[in-house]
Amino acid sequence: MARPRTFDEERALDAAMRAFWANGYEATSTQDLCDATGLGRSSIYNTFSSKHDLFTRALARYIDLTTTPQLELLEDERRPPLERVRTLFVRVLDSEFEARGDGPGVGCLTVNTTVELAGRDARAAEMLERDQARRLAALRAVLESGQRTGEIAATRDAGTLARYLNAVIGGMRVAARGGADRVTLEGIAATALDALAP
Repeated sequence: MARPRTFDEERALDAAMRAFWANGYEATSTQDLCDATGLGRSSIYNTFSSKHDLFTRALARYIDLTTTPQLELLEDERRPPLERVRTLFVRVLDSEFEARGDGPGVGCLTVNTTVELAGRDARAAEMLERDQARRLAALRAVLESGQRTGEIAATRDAGTLARYLNAVIGGMRVAARGGADRVTLEGIAATALDALAP
């Protein structure tokens, strides 16, 4: 008979997610994961089978925790389209500075993983591509809505604008990880919003 687990798997997954988020996949050792989760090596490997399995589960959790609320915001038709995009930028900035606390910036786990692993880890690349497709579709839909109402310039393709905004957000997250302050990032967001004006 298998012994029952004596730990909260979700809390362990959250702790591992934060370790990978702060350090990246390669730089996070098994001992780092033990320290972060409070689990021994055998508990980690019995539960998650490998460091890579734990990482992909942590990445999936991060995607769910970050993308789902962003999509809900972008799909909220009670708000005008431009307000939804503006609020998305505010939420991105808020999340960067909440995650940073008093320490250095940690950026975004999906952006960090794209830079570190997407070109050489097929599983991570597939997860990131699926997440990006969902976010681009939501951005495109809100931009098309804004173009129909005249809030957003209709001189550019909404899909191109969606990719532009996604790239701006990714760049802001990298800049935050590099130590950019909130005023700098707010200026970048304001410039991106100005580019949408009719």
